[in-house]
Amino acid sequence: QVQLVESGGGLVQPGGSLRLSCAASGSIFSISAMGWYRQPPGKQRELVAAITSGGSTNYADSVKGRFTISRDNAKNTVYLQMNSLKPEDTAVYYCNADPYEYAYWGQGTQVTVSS
Repeated sequence: QVQLVESGGGLVQPGGSLRLSCAASGSIFSISAMGWYRQPPGKQRELVAAITSGGSTNYADSVKGRFTISRDNAKNTVYLQMNSLKPEDTAVYYCNADPYEYAYWGQGTQVTVSS
Protein backbone atom coordinates (compact mmCIF):
# COMPACT_ATOMS: atom_id res chain seq x y z
CA GLN A 1 0.00 0.00 0.00
CA VAL A 2 1.36 3.41 -0.98
CA GLN A 3 1.69 6.04 1.72
CA LEU A 4 2.90 9.59 1.18
CA VAL A 5 3.91 11.81 4.10
CA GLU A 6 4.58 15.51 3.54
CA SER A 7 6.64 17.72 5.84
CA GLY A 8 8.54 21.00 5.92
CA GLY A 9 5.75 23.56 5.86
CA GLY A 10 5.50 26.55 8.14
CA LEU A 11 5.14 30.30 8.43
CA VAL A 12 7.52 32.39 6.35
CA GLN A 13 7.75 36.04 5.39
CA PRO A 14 7.30 37.17 1.78
CA GLY A 15 10.53 36.63 -0.11
CA GLY A 16 11.54 33.75 2.12
CA SER A 17 12.20 30.11 1.32
CA LEU A 18 10.99 26.70 2.42
CA ARG A 19 11.86 23.16 1.44
CA LEU A 20 9.10 20.58 1.47
CA SER A 21 9.71 16.84 1.62
CA CYS A 22 7.50 13.92 0.64
CA ALA A 23 8.48 10.48 1.90
CA ALA A 24 6.94 7.64 -0.09
CA SER A 25 6.52 4.01 0.81
CA GLY A 26 5.66 1.22 -1.57
CA SER A 27 7.12 0.16 -4.88
CA ILE A 28 5.39 2.78 -6.99
CA PHE A 29 7.88 5.53 -6.29
CA SER A 30 10.67 4.44 -8.61
CA ILE A 31 8.39 4.09 -11.63
CA SER A 32 5.90 6.90 -11.35
CA ALA A 33 5.90 10.55 -12.13
CA MET A 34 5.36 12.51 -8.94
CA GLY A 35 3.84 15.88 -8.36
CA TRP A 36 3.40 18.59 -5.77
CA TYR A 37 -0.08 20.01 -5.51
CA ARG A 38 -1.50 22.82 -3.43
CA GLN A 39 -4.90 23.94 -2.25
CA PRO A 40 -5.23 27.58 -1.27
CA PRO A 41 -8.01 28.54 1.15
CA GLY A 42 -11.37 28.36 -0.59
CA LYS A 43 -9.90 27.22 -3.88
CA GLN A 44 -9.44 23.97 -5.78
CA ARG A 45 -6.36 21.83 -5.55
CA GLU A 46 -3.86 22.45 -8.34
CA LEU A 47 -0.69 20.84 -9.64
CA VAL A 48 2.29 23.17 -9.23
CA ALA A 49 5.25 20.95 -10.11
CA ALA A 50 5.88 17.48 -11.49
CA ILE A 51 8.87 15.25 -12.08
CA THR A 52 9.09 12.05 -14.10
CA SER A 53 10.97 8.95 -13.07
CA GLY A 54 13.70 10.10 -15.46
CA GLY A 55 13.98 13.52 -13.85
CA SER A 56 12.14 15.70 -16.38
CA THR A 57 10.26 18.53 -14.68
CA ASN A 58 7.29 20.72 -15.38
CA TYR A 59 5.91 23.72 -13.48
CA ALA A 60 2.81 25.83 -13.28
CA ASP A 61 3.36 29.31 -14.67
CA SER A 62 2.67 30.82 -11.24
CA VAL A 63 5.73 29.14 -9.68
CA LYS A 64 8.09 28.83 -12.64
CA GLY A 65 11.52 30.22 -11.80
CA ARG A 66 10.80 30.18 -8.04
CA PHE A 67 10.07 26.54 -7.21
CA THR A 68 12.25 23.51 -7.93
CA ILE A 69 11.07 19.91 -7.71
CA SER A 70 13.56 17.09 -7.26
CA ARG A 71 13.55 13.45 -6.25
CA ASP A 72 15.91 11.06 -4.53
CA ASN A 73 14.95 7.56 -5.63
CA ALA A 74 17.33 5.96 -3.14
CA LYS A 75 15.47 7.68 -0.31
CA ASN A 76 12.00 7.41 -1.88
CA THR A 77 11.64 11.14 -1.32
CA VAL A 78 10.43 14.05 -3.43
CA TYR A 79 11.37 17.62 -2.57
CA LEU A 80 9.98 21.04 -3.40
CA GLN A 81 12.36 23.95 -2.91
CA MET A 82 10.32 27.14 -2.76
CA ASN A 83 12.09 30.49 -3.07
CA SER A 84 10.85 34.07 -3.32
CA LEU A 85 7.62 33.06 -1.65
CA LYS A 86 4.57 35.27 -2.06
CA PRO A 87 1.40 35.58 0.02
CA GLU A 88 -0.50 33.90 -2.83
CA ASP A 89 1.61 30.77 -2.29
CA THR A 90 -0.23 30.24 0.99
CA ALA A 91 -1.87 26.82 0.79
CA VAL A 92 -1.82 23.26 2.01
CA TYR A 93 0.77 21.43 -0.08
CA TYR A 94 0.41 17.75 -1.00
CA CYS A 95 2.43 15.28 -2.98
CA ASN A 96 0.91 12.56 -5.12
CA ALA A 97 1.51 10.71 -8.34
CA ASP A 98 1.06 12.61 -11.61
CA PRO A 99 -1.67 12.11 -12.60
CA TYR A 100 -2.87 11.78 -9.04
CA GLU A 101 -4.32 8.72 -7.44
CA TYR A 102 -7.20 9.46 -5.09
CA ALA A 103 -6.07 6.85 -2.58
CA TYR A 104 -2.63 8.44 -2.23
CA TRP A 105 -3.67 11.79 -0.79
CA GLY A 106 -2.02 12.44 2.58
CA GLN A 107 -2.55 15.12 5.19
CA GLY A 108 -0.45 17.70 3.41
CA THR A 109 1.70 20.39 4.98
CA GLN A 110 0.58 23.96 5.57
CA VAL A 111 2.58 26.80 4.04
CA THR A 112 1.71 30.31 5.16
CA VAL A 113 3.42 33.32 3.63
CA SER A 114 2.74 36.42 5.67
CA SER A 115 4.51 39.36 7.25
